[in-house]
Amino acid sequence: MRVERIIPVQVNRRIGQAMQNYAMLSHGDCVLVAVSGGVDSLVLAWLLQMWLRKAPISYSLRVVNIDMGFRGAEDDANPVDEISRQLHRFGIPLLVAPAGKTAAELAPASAAMDPGQGRSEQTCFLCARQRRHQLFELARDYGCNKIAFGHHKDDLIETLFLNMFYSGNLSTMVPKQKLFDGRLALIRPLAYVEKHEIKAIAEKLGIVPVDNFCPLAGTTRREHVRRLLQNMYAQDPAIKASIFAAMANVREGYLL
Repeated sequence: MRVERIIPVQVNRRIGQAMQNYAMLSHGDCVLVAVSGGVDSLVLAWLLQMWLRKAPISYSLRVVNIDMGFRGAEDDANPVDEISRQLHRFGIPLLVAPAGKTAAELAPASAAMDPGQGRSEQTCFLCARQRRHQLFELARDYGCNKIAFGHHKDDLIETLFLNMFYSGNLSTMVPKQKLFDGRLALIRPLAYVEKHEIKAIAEKLGIVPVDNFCPLAGTTRREHVRRLLQNMYAQDPAIKASIFAAMANVREGYLL
């Protein structure tokens, strides 16, 4: 199937624009692609693998999933197997790294999973921090100088509001972030692409989301912010583009 039939021209142009604006890939890069089982990261893995054959530069990929140990009710409900199967269709090998600590170990089992009390948010924070640190270690072990995430435009907007509502600051995830004196960079090639556009690409590729068996799935503050934003978009669809533009148009003289 031709790439043009999978990725619309405008979407492909925006992906290229983000890559160029932030100089995300360079010749000789080794990129660790973090896949979770969502269509965003699976589509990103396919995209970077596809570019290997056509890009004017040479780079290498390591696609990894950090297995948090969550399983379904059935013995065969292993999300890692499904992630691996979907990637295998595109000739992408999956590296699986058991989590250094599971979510159950990161928060006492006796704590009620009540978002209103903040316990679930603390668990999510610790779990996310654990995965992030483990990705840094894996990047070092595999000699990777970039870590690629499937975060998209909607994720960046949601993070902006999460930080305003619950952390009291104006910040979000950025398309490229250098760490450790530039020895490692986090890149988000889908930063200019909307969630519904990624879903459309996934549908053409036959990629489906893998079940998330985390007991906190669907109850987090991010989910709450997402619903609030979706209600706003439903009333005025132009709001999303305006919010996204605002993140690059900060008037510091008009802030406290």
